[in-house]
Amino acid sequence: MPHSIRLDPTILVIFGAGGDLAWRKLIPALYNLGLDKLLPERFAIVGVGRRPLPVDEFRARLRQGIEQFSRRPLADEELWRRFADNIRYVSEDLADPASGAALDACLAEFQGSWGTRANRVYYLAVPPGVMASAAAMLQRLGVCRDCVHDRLVIEKPFGRDLETARELNDFLGALFAESQIYRIDHYLGKETVQNILAFRFANSLFEPIWNRRYIDHVQITVAETVGIGDRGEYYDQAGALRDMVQNHLLQILCLVAMEPPISFDAEEIRNKKVDVLRAIRPLAAGELHRAAVRGQYRKGQVLGEAVPGYPQERKVAPESTTETYVALMFHIDNWRWQGVPFYLRTGKRLPTKVSEVNVIFRSPPHQFFPSAAVESWQQNRIVIRIQPEEGIGTRIQVKQPGTRLLLGTADMQFRYREAFKAAAPEAYETLLLDVIRGDATLFMRADQVESAWQVVTPILEAWEAVPPADFPDYPAGSWGPEAADLMLARQGHNWLQPTEPEEA
Repeated sequence: MPHSIRLDPTILVIFGAGGDLAWRKLIPALYNLGLDKLLPERFAIVGVGRRPLPVDEFRARLRQGIEQFSRRPLADEELWRRFADNIRYVSEDLADPASGAALDACLAEFQGSWGTRANRVYYLAVPPGVMASAAAMLQRLGVCRDCVHDRLVIEKPFGRDLETARELNDFLGALFAESQIYRIDHYLGKETVQNILAFRFANSLFEPIWNRRYIDHVQITVAETVGIGDRGEYYDQAGALRDMVQNHLLQILCLVAMEPPISFDAEEIRNKKVDVLRAIRPLAAGELHRAAVRGQYRKGQVLGEAVPGYPQERKVAPESTTETYVALMFHIDNWRWQGVPFYLRTGKRLPTKVSEVNVIFRSPPHQFFPSAAVESWQQNRIVIRIQPEEGIGTRIQVKQPGTRLLLGTADMQFRYREAFKAAAPEAYETLLLDVIRGDATLFMRADQVESAWQVVTPILEAWEAVPPADFPDYPAGSWGPEAADLMLARQGHNWLQPTEPEEA
């Protein structure tokens, strides 16, 4: 396979290789890394699944996934041939204590032909209930003993609450070194999420004002137009708080709020993220009605199309009290952020698909302009747009053209697509390459996972103790329940409508 950076020989083993994640995300990402000549010269993929499958059939399915989901078409047959030649498939029943012989033989075959000990990446793209069996098999075979060259990648969810997260971390920690474990959150692979660090710490223009003295409040929105699709069985046991807030939104909050790292070292950056999570003020049960809102969508219209309510979705219990919308108000009790509210919201069946951070600044301490000149005055803000159109914008006040003194708002925009004239890599491309390189910066550490669960578990427990009486409570196609608006109104704030893609 072509290459332009020198990387050690690597074998990527995908448990659950017949699933959607490998088909839609992992293999297309690896193919694009191959197009960019970023994979090791000696690189192999071993798919592990329960049912027997001829390797040619397995390769054909992976090719279909590339043709459907790759950001670039499969146009180079020679590249595909070389890519496919190093793909294998083995059948293993992870529940069988005697399993693992076929995988062990396949790994030995590659290393024998290469004449060297390859790095090994074991990717557990399996349901949570199977994860322990896969990890135990690797430990039993002794194929993941090298703390430097062998890595274990785990997909979320990392438990269902603080207790189960600790149990999972204790189990994995007894089998592998923490440095071997890469807990993956695909949101951290997105270009704009990573660029929050560059925006804050590489520009002396912004970091001096990134604190409670200048910032009034912060809003983080991750909105989806889609429902739950075929994920009803999983989602009805999870809900928006577990599925989105505990990982994605809290990860974004950490990047926005963290202190400057001493160096660009993986452990140093992860330490700063953990500091943020530990500084979030716990929400007591008596405060939940003022700082936490949950909702569930009923039937309505999204993007002009009639859609069913959550209770009518496939594999959802008709009387389900699972939340599809969450809005939260957090405070970070440290020197930088004391008194600054952080508002987080996420939901299904909202009017538009968008993920963005709004940083709203305080008003000037003295307003000397005539009242007639500032009728349309707005607070300054910075908008960090994560998707769909990646970019960063600032909203400022300027004098409008004319003979009268009249202030208005103006937006200054930076779009990645226009600035760099190149498509950004998909999140999984970035994260898979980091695993191959052994760079854990964008992956979660055990204490980070547990700290995030410490934030949301009290909310989960309180909500489970008192089921909602008014579900479903917001129509599909709206911005969620009215209670979310009231939560901000009590603080003198309101939700900012996300910028449209063409304005991002």
